[in-house]
Amino acid sequence: MYPHLFRPLELGGVTLPNRVLMGSMHTGFEARNAVDELAAFYAERARGGAALIVTGGYSPNDAGNLGPHRAQFSSPEDRDRHRVIPQAVHAAGGRIVLQLLHAGRYGLHDRIVAPSPVKSPINPLAPREMSSSEIEQTIDDFAAAARLAREAGYDGVEVMGSEGYLLTQFLAARTNQRADGWGGALAQRARFATEIVRRTRAATGPDFIIVYRISALELVEGGLSGDEIVEVARAVEAAGATLLNSGIGWHEARIPTIAQAVPRGAFAWATRRLKQAVRIPVVASNRINAPEVAEEILARGDADMVSLARALLADPHFAAKARRGDRPGINICIACNQACLDHYFIGEPVSCVVNPRAGRETSLVIRPAARAKKIAVVGGGPAGLICAATAAERGHAVTLFERDGQLGGQFNLAKVVPGKQEFGESIAYYTERLRRAGARVALNHAPSERELAAFDEVVVSTGIDPRKPEIPGIAHAKVASYVDVLTGRVQAGARVAIIGMGGIGFDVALYLAAEREATLSRRAFESHWGVSEAPGVPGGLAVPQAANGRRRITMMKRSSTPFGHTLGRTTGWVHRAELARQGVRMMKGVEYRRIDDAGVHVCVDGKEAVVEADTIIVCAGQTSRRDLAGHVIGGAREAGELDAKRTMREGAELGARL
Repeated sequence: MYPHLFRPLELGGVTLPNRVLMGSMHTGFEARNAVDELAAFYAERARGGAALIVTGGYSPNDAGNLGPHRAQFSSPEDRDRHRVIPQAVHAAGGRIVLQLLHAGRYGLHDRIVAPSPVKSPINPLAPREMSSSEIEQTIDDFAAAARLAREAGYDGVEVMGSEGYLLTQFLAARTNQRADGWGGALAQRARFATEIVRRTRAATGPDFIIVYRISALELVEGGLSGDEIVEVARAVEAAGATLLNSGIGWHEARIPTIAQAVPRGAFAWATRRLKQAVRIPVVASNRINAPEVAEEILARGDADMVSLARALLADPHFAAKARRGDRPGINICIACNQACLDHYFIGEPVSCVVNPRAGRETSLVIRPAARAKKIAVVGGGPAGLICAATAAERGHAVTLFERDGQLGGQFNLAKVVPGKQEFGESIAYYTERLRRAGARVALNHAPSERELAAFDEVVVSTGIDPRKPEIPGIAHAKVASYVDVLTGRVQAGARVAIIGMGGIGFDVALYLAAEREATLSRRAFESHWGVSEAPGVPGGLAVPQAANGRRRITMMKRSSTPFGHTLGRTTGWVHRAELARQGVRMMKGVEYRRIDDAGVHVCVDGKEAVVEADTIIVCAGQTSRRDLAGHVIGGAREAGELDAKRTMREGAELGARL
């Protein structure tokens, strides 16, 4: 089915059975020394067919830690504690390399260092400039950590030279302003990276895998051009690297690289440029979440392997299913970042919205039911879907009731929003799981209490209803709910007022401002955000395409909190930037007076005003829809700001214990 994806690859004296690499993710377990959890997490992905796994990042010394808590690999104690991880992966049939990452100026502690004392725009802390002796010692620390990794049983290391971390900071003139032998011309700025690879190779021998994570596209002003990145790739290859893994953009880049707005496989062309320049294998990365996308990248010759990170959170058995040709059985990553990257930045272990078992392999265990029961699940939204599928797979006789004509609930609304088309994949996946598990699905059916009395257990996952605020004139003909707009029942006019600025409000504004399909083509994305494929352009940046501005949209909210403060930590900036360029007006601290033919009458800072509108869309929260007795989950239990992460976790946990 996917011949290029499942062609073996010779790498560093070993033969990998396929071209799937699990890319590094900060799991949040690294700083907790939770090696048993990490062993279970990686072993499940090895059993699922990933040929080579890269761990989350560990610093080779104290200054390189990402945060205030130690996530380091630099001592014999670290080596001994880690042995359980490669042992578990090897027992599961996989191979694993340890990522060595020095945060440089991205570190969130008071000991951060960098090639020059240039503060990052995304870090309130300023780094101290490294001395020449510190540079030499740091290089030796990388080599020593690699030696310890080999002793711990790892098959190799990945040297993190991408995304704006320390090695990248040495390479770019924007962050390396040194006048000694470690700065100046590119060849000298690259010495730090190449010396790390050279000394690591000397310390570990010829058969140890050394992956170098290279920044294939920088997307920052003053970043390396494509031609300069090729020069670095050749130097790293000459220094002894086994494999070039790619990274896209610095963390401070203002162009999305992994968010939902990014088309699938959008940056593989940057990897092709490297593949054409070196002899060692090259790995493509970013938004590769389906086997057909991976196969196409490999078939075109863009890369020798593909890196899947969040895709293997969503489905640890991605590779094994793809090998069997079981595309419908793959749980596709929806690129929401809610439970993975967003978790990391608030100090929680990573998980996955569409696969709540990710990161909970030792605690959320799915076992066959001790006694088969008749279970009714009322409501076919995200919570009901995952609960019904889990319970049915455990051996229960499950009937899923859905009052509408299709499954999916709020996900059906989300999938029409630009950048959120992947939500449709989740609906299809869980529908398929229900079919395979033998669950009965009753559409267009709202069961009565009498009907439900025949079941041993009843799960109430009936979801929410849009809340209608008490504003005089709320029943005016111009007023519509977000459901009306996203389903197409109401066509918005040229002047739109949106009441409410939570996640739904932003989704509706994006839907109306963009007036396009849910996803962009690669070329349209590059034009839209300002990405250049020309090899000589610094940072790969171009002038973004001007917005069309066909609608005049005003968003309003009662509170005075920052705009979009409830959006995802790692994706909210994308939505705010998109709406800003579309000229969407945002108002906070609004008192709603009334709605009439003129629009919405408001008071802001004591001043009366009218927001003229042809269409007024209410996105002012939700209320739980709960009129049955039973186990209550999802929106039926708690409406609030719609939370797919909580909803699906509750569904999975209940399905596992019924």
